[in-house]
Amino acid sequence: MLIDAHNHPNWHGFNAEKILKNMDEQNIDQMWLFSWEAPEDEYSPSYHKVLPPTGVCIPLEDVIQVGRTAPDRFVLGYMPHPKRPDAIDRLKAAVEIHGIRVASELKVRVVFDDPDALRLYHACGDMGLPITIHLDYPIDHGRGDYPRPNWWYGGSIEAFERAIVACPETNFIGHAPGFWAHISGDDKFDKEAYPTGPIEPGGKVPQMLKKYDNLYADLSAGSGLTAISRDEAFGRQFLIDFQDSLLFGRDYFDTRLMDYLQRLNLPKEAFDKITSQNAQKLLGEG
Repeated sequence: MLIDAHNHPNWHGFNAEKILKNMDEQNIDQMWLFSWEAPEDEYSPSYHKVLPPTGVCIPLEDVIQVGRTAPDRFVLGYMPHPKRPDAIDRLKAAVEIHGIRVASELKVRVVFDDPDALRLYHACGDMGLPITIHLDYPIDHGRGDYPRPNWWYGGSIEAFERAIVACPETNFIGHAPGFWAHISGDDKFDKEAYPTGPIEPGGKVPQMLKKYDNLYADLSAGSGLTAISRDEAFGRQFLIDFQDSLLFGRDYFDTRLMDYLQRLNLPKEAFDKITSQNAQKLLGEG
């Protein structure tokens, strides 16, 4: 069994037909399909090269449209913007009407422990929906102040930790450059989007994964792969040590992460947990 626990519909030009063909080619049995709800002024215009043409960001409608083509192969995810006054009602309706099972992806310019966000997380916990969060620090892109000088999401790892503590009934899944930069205890997290080089002791990600049972992490995108490949020996041991808390995901349609995992020759128990069993556990299936 292989589960891609982080992807999007109509993303990078992959419609339902292309996604299913890609899954078959890479022996992926199931995919978690995420929306991304944010106003247009909260994300870089460069995203329009890879976003679906149907609206701003990745709307719930695209998740539903692709998901209905193969209901047995897609797990549907949706997370409304936490500043919407009707956010909880919209999420409940999506669960009841469309079978949403994951509250994802949360990628907005709102600090993780904002009171409105916390209220939404509690509701997710009540509904049994894990939340995949996206953390990016305000690293200036060097192209002036407009439309924005940087594209931060979530605030900081400390704000994320406060949310985890405040909502013990809710499962969170860490993701993105700002999260994975904290695999190391160095000071690069708010200076480089994809830090490289030796791993230094004291990283917040290992500390938090040890401390919080309701924290998981997905290895998708360049951020996860970069983090575990900065130091191959460290990365392999990290995957073994935290095998109960890690999820295979791509956030794209390539084989880079799987190629790397297979190269590491992980113990079968760890490999199986990372590639399917932890995702099933989060959905109450394991």
